[in-house]
Amino acid sequence: MPIDATQPYDDANIFAKILAGDIPSTKVYEDEWAYAFEDINPQAEIHTLVIPKGKYVSWDDFSEHAAPDEIAGFVRAVGKVARDKGLVEPGYRLLANVGAHGGQEVAHFHVHIFGGQPLGPMIAR
Repeated sequence: MPIDATQPYDDANIFAKILAGDIPSTKVYEDEWAYAFEDINPQAEIHTLVIPKGKYVSWDDFSEHAAPDEIAGFVRAVGKVARDKGLVEPGYRLLANVGAHGGQEVAHFHVHIFGGQPLGPMIAR
């Protein structure tokens, strides 16, 4: 069910539990700013999630409230994961859903990395 991205951060969300080690995940990458893991319901041959370690609800929240070093570290982590997975060529897609209209389902900012196959149009028509 899509969430309201203007709500306060919920420490009980599934990604907070993954960061705390309360829910297992298949780790792909981790540093002081970000944690990346495989999606349990992949929508493409490669479907990896990258989440910041800070408590941010959405892209909007992250871009407004994160410190510059957090933002830089997170962006670099997303790029590193894509490179490490060999996705730069032939290409990949990044997706960050925000709020109910954007289809955001988890109230912790995250970026999906899709690849490993042709992905088709951005939005189904």
